[in-house]
Amino acid sequence: SVLSKYENQITIFTDYLEEFPDTDELVWILGKQHLLKTEKSKLLSDISARLWFTYRRKFSPIGGTGPSSDAGWGCMLRCGQMMLAQALICRHLGRDWNWEKQKEQPKEYQRILQCFLDRKDCCYSIHQMAQMGVGEGKSIGEWFGPNTVAQVLKKLALFDEWNSLAVYVSMDNTVVIEDIKKMCCVLPLDANTAGESSPCYPTASNQSKGDSAFCHTWKPLLLIVPLRLGINQINPVYVDAFKECFKMPQSLGALGGKPNNAYYFIGFLGDELIFLDPHTTQTFVDTEDNGMVDDQTFHCLQSPQRMNILNLDPSVALGFFCKEEKDFDSWCSLVQKEIIKENLRMFELVQKHPSHWPPFVPPAKPEVTTTGAEFIDSTEQLEDFDLEEDFEILSV
Repeated sequence: SVLSKYENQITIFTDYLEEFPDTDELVWILGKQHLLKTEKSKLLSDISARLWFTYRRKFSPIGGTGPSSDAGWGCMLRCGQMMLAQALICRHLGRDWNWEKQKEQPKEYQRILQCFLDRKDCCYSIHQMAQMGVGEGKSIGEWFGPNTVAQVLKKLALFDEWNSLAVYVSMDNTVVIEDIKKMCCVLPLDANTAGESSPCYPTASNQSKGDSAFCHTWKPLLLIVPLRLGINQINPVYVDAFKECFKMPQSLGALGGKPNNAYYFIGFLGDELIFLDPHTTQTFVDTEDNGMVDDQTFHCLQSPQRMNILNLDPSVALGFFCKEEKDFDSWCSLVQKEIIKENLRMFELVQKHPSHWPPFVPPAKPEVTTTGAEFIDSTEQLEDFDLEEDFEILSV
């Protein structure tokens, strides 16, 4: 049991670093640069500080009678969890926060971690994500694509009052500035809804819906941009723009991978992408008697994995976090300068809501909080699921 508990902590730091080539090139990790020759320890620390979510086993059955492990089908959900967790770290602790093994962490860190535990009452658990996916046409136990995970996170965030995120998922490869400002510029929250006791799971509490001509309060923005960067493989014309996204201070990396495998991409070295791999099955970890979570298995101390960017499946989702309005304005300037300067653009950034689109309505928490779990009443419904992890072609 001791070996099982620390099965991911055996790698020695020097082994971890030997995987990197001896080069003068810069490594970019989620908006921060590291000089490989002189800053290897800082690079290691930066990568290991990211929350790492993997397959788990022996958690309570999803929906009461469903699977008790997500091995084989939950890799993209775990990648979505990692991207969202990075947004929450930036929101509460800042991008420069770092994690050290067995060191006491801020209370916000523990609270963030508890949002993702494999329990039905945690707001971003595998249970909540799988059940919310039913509304997106995905049966429990079925593999998700990056766009579906983005839609699920957008819906679950409506129930999360502590983090109070505005989640915008672009459509038709287009980010609309007007719509984001309408969603993020809100009236100040009522004092009764901002208390410390607000739990991080769906509740029936009221939600502030106030819009204003002036941005009294900026609701922190999680911006997800699902893209199809080619037909069967990534088109090389998108490579430079894709890499530029990892340089932006607002970067949350990308969801994607290759056929049968989803990864969370956090940076790059040359033409190689650096990613966290969820394809390790660990045992379910719960809160301990003191209310804390043993976080040893939520940080990857193994060698960072890399893959050539041209081996990337073309179905991806970029993530960005803008804590304040000025962060979003800065992101828009960077996109104008670095992303949409070429004729073949990776995505579009427009000021006004397109007239041929349906009117934009900021998402609001539904009156009924069902996620579809009650429709799964037998494991027989799980037996015929196709667990093939092919990436979906986005309908954008």
